[in-house]
Amino acid sequence: MNPKKMAIIGGGFTGIMTITHLVENIDSPIEILLFDKIKAIRGIAYNPYSEKHLLNVAAGKMSAYPTQPDDFVNWVMEQKGYEAQDKTFIQTAFLTRSLYGRYLENIWKQTQQKAKLKNILISMVDSYVTDLDVTDNGISLTTENNREFHSDYCVIATGNHIPRNPPIENSDFYRSRNYFQNPWRPESVKEVDQEFPVLIIGNGLTMVDTVFGLLENEFEGNIFSISPNGFNILPHQSTHLTYSGLTEELTENPTLREILSLVKRHIKILCDKGISAIPVIDSLRPLTPKIWEALTEKEKHVFMRRLRHLWGVARHRLPMESYDKIQSLRKEKLHIISGKIINFTESEGYVVVEYFDKKESRLDTLKVSRVINCTGPESDLLRLNQSFLKKCLEKEILYQDKLKLGIRTDTETFQIIRPNGNPHSNLFTLGTNLKGELWESTAVPELRVQTQKLAETIYKLMQDKPLFVM
Repeated sequence: MNPKKMAIIGGGFTGIMTITHLVENIDSPIEILLFDKIKAIRGIAYNPYSEKHLLNVAAGKMSAYPTQPDDFVNWVMEQKGYEAQDKTFIQTAFLTRSLYGRYLENIWKQTQQKAKLKNILISMVDSYVTDLDVTDNGISLTTENNREFHSDYCVIATGNHIPRNPPIENSDFYRSRNYFQNPWRPESVKEVDQEFPVLIIGNGLTMVDTVFGLLENEFEGNIFSISPNGFNILPHQSTHLTYSGLTEELTENPTLREILSLVKRHIKILCDKGISAIPVIDSLRPLTPKIWEALTEKEKHVFMRRLRHLWGVARHRLPMESYDKIQSLRKEKLHIISGKIINFTESEGYVVVEYFDKKESRLDTLKVSRVINCTGPESDLLRLNQSFLKKCLEKEILYQDKLKLGIRTDTETFQIIRPNGNPHSNLFTLGTNLKGELWESTAVPELRVQTQKLAETIYKLMQDKPLFVM
């Protein structure tokens, strides 16, 4: 009997950890194909262009394994320069993303060694997938160099897509060499013309990384950042207070109105005691997927329209070191504007930015050397350029939730759901693609659980065992 073939599309955290758990579970020979432009097995998030980019989660919460909570910290304690550090300090520290990337590379090396001992073949395909089809014989994949591959099972672990271009009159500008749609590429912050400022679209965590990247590449000019809401990022606080008052009062399936009422009341309880609202928000984190799934479509629309930004501010916080540096830069060269981009016009040697300034309530212009898009990942598959996921949507292999946040998926088995409502038996996804189903599905605390559960699901299918015992 020929060994089963498994295709994994994406070499980031979810891709490599799914393979790691598969290798742990499976004893019979299989072949695993990993598709990505593989420069380092760590993904974009943990292969940064700057050594100064920090994790936004404390080290003690960053283990890649759900059943081994100290794995990352224990590994760090063995690395040069950390041997004599206090473990409690390391657990609460915000370490570099580059260090975390090395941790993932170490896991990958161990996984390859275990795979070899088990006669499991792992082949790395250094190419992007450009098309996918589900056939009677399994999954058919085509890469950018027109090579074709076939597998029995396939996991789509593609992670974040590059940001959407803001709507402007002069859309031809987006072909300019002075526009960088992908802020995670090193080129976006290198060899910058010092004569004019730089414009960053967006004021979130990626903007912060981009600012630090520009400074590290010796850009000395002014940096402007424009977004509808200005700068509202909060810092992580040193307090380790946990709060359970709100969650103890939550009913089984609370409405959005009930949740908001509870949040406001419990925030007031803490504020009256001189404590910030952060512990209340953090207490909701483990319950967020269950709460989101229970909301009606109307409630989800209301959340996205009125509360999404507030939730993002409360949830996505900066390490205090990064926060203090940004606040210092705001006094010198970083200029935050609350407004809306109207148009970009390229002139000789610079770009003219037309925007509406909300604070001043007027139209204004700005001359910059380049524009970097930090507005956040695109989630609407129809808006992606040259993506196999867009083709899959058009071929009705998959479909999106009504908010177009992700791919409709059975969150227990991770099987992608067809437009007719039936799940594929051999096509799976996880991570960012589940945002429409779970809302919180992008950070390591969620992803490590998903990768383990998905590997267990695939293992049962390979053994021809039922996924659930009734």
